[in-house]
Amino acid sequence: MVSPARLAAFHVLRLVETGPLDLASALHQVRRSLDDSRDRALTSEIVHGVLRWRAALDHAIAWAGRRAIEDFEAEILDVLRIGAYQLLHLSRVPASAAVSESVELVRRVGAIRAAGAVNAILRAISRQRQTLPFPMERDPVAFLSVTCSHPRWLAARWLSRLGFDRAQAWTRFNNAPAPIVLRAHTWIETRESLAAWLAEAGIDTEATRFAPDGLIVTRGNPITNTSAAGIRFTVQDESAQLVAAFVGAAAGEWVFDACAAPGGKTTALAAAVRDSGRVVASDVRPRRVRVLARALRATGVPGVDIVQADATRPLPLRPVFHAVLVDAPCSGLGTIRRDPDIRWRRQEADLATFADTQGQILREAARLVRPGGRLVYATCSSEPEENEEVVDRFLGNNAAWRSDTPATGASRVPAGVVACLDSNGYLRTSPDHHQLEPFFAACLRAPG
Repeated sequence: MVSPARLAAFHVLRLVETGPLDLASALHQVRRSLDDSRDRALTSEIVHGVLRWRAALDHAIAWAGRRAIEDFEAEILDVLRIGAYQLLHLSRVPASAAVSESVELVRRVGAIRAAGAVNAILRAISRQRQTLPFPMERDPVAFLSVTCSHPRWLAARWLSRLGFDRAQAWTRFNNAPAPIVLRAHTWIETRESLAAWLAEAGIDTEATRFAPDGLIVTRGNPITNTSAAGIRFTVQDESAQLVAAFVGAAAGEWVFDACAAPGGKTTALAAAVRDSGRVVASDVRPRRVRVLARALRATGVPGVDIVQADATRPLPLRPVFHAVLVDAPCSGLGTIRRDPDIRWRRQEADLATFADTQGQILREAARLVRPGGRLVYATCSSEPEENEEVVDRFLGNNAAWRSDTPATGASRVPAGVVACLDSNGYLRTSPDHHQLEPFFAACLRAPG
């Protein structure tokens, strides 16, 4: 018999592999059928683990099966990945159970003839799991791409740009489970009062190192064990919190959020401008606008208007904004730790495509900034083509604009943000320097 969690994990992986859904959407869809919270948790753990370690698992499977990984049928390969992940990374699961349930799973999905091969491959991996022939550091690209399980093209880029030690630190960071991080809704309460309230509910937290309103959950689950998610706090990674803080929005200002869904940064901006200011939030697709609207209703944050618009085209607004945030659509390569499927869904050629769109959005958003105002460009990408190279092109085409350093003039930018600025004044977080996802933001000042 196959456990509900393992069967659900197989279905999630098939949805992700075949392309119709990203990981978060596939998990949400499949886990709804699981009544037991333990099954939901195990499903999530297996799926995230398989996607984190896919290259290493494939290497072990190909070695044990004595054939190229491309020669395996897709459904059988996912069954083998689920079994191999349990054997190599879930010590609490008995090896016999991981093998036997995988054999039953491959039968369950209609590949009865493959049962013997699945049994033999997983047993070989189980016997040799301490001595599997993974690439070593003397072949750094193979080590980073196979042993550390990142796409070869990305491993080679990081090795060239960062050097081996930093590149290895980034891969290790990405392969570790991400904690739950919260941002207190400061129009309701402080970070300290939220932490105290959570402690009374049996949920332990510690303050984020850099973001002024963040809490890292160290014990318990505030999402499933309280009714306060969306009311008292937003679940938001610390790097994302820093981007909103980097805008330096102040009471009374008008701020435009050009790519606003799902709304985490929008609510932070609204909290900063207070009742005397205004935030206009926009997104292009009706579904994303609905997601944004639901998030704003759930939080109860005041002072936000929503506009559906395509930010790559002229926007139906006047240049009245003190600040415009372009949290641009990007490769998402800075979110690999939380979204491990991203590393396998992206190709190097995607970077240029994203950069073209990012440049279009930045150009149109700049038209909405009032004289002397600021335009903040941000991504959740680690790659220069989407970050400083987009900024450099914009400044090259707009000589009257200049790059600004929030640390020199904006006292309202928190000290934690200043601590994450590089020598150019760009916000640039990294796994090795800050133990944070690699995000980027630049502040550009309009003429006048």
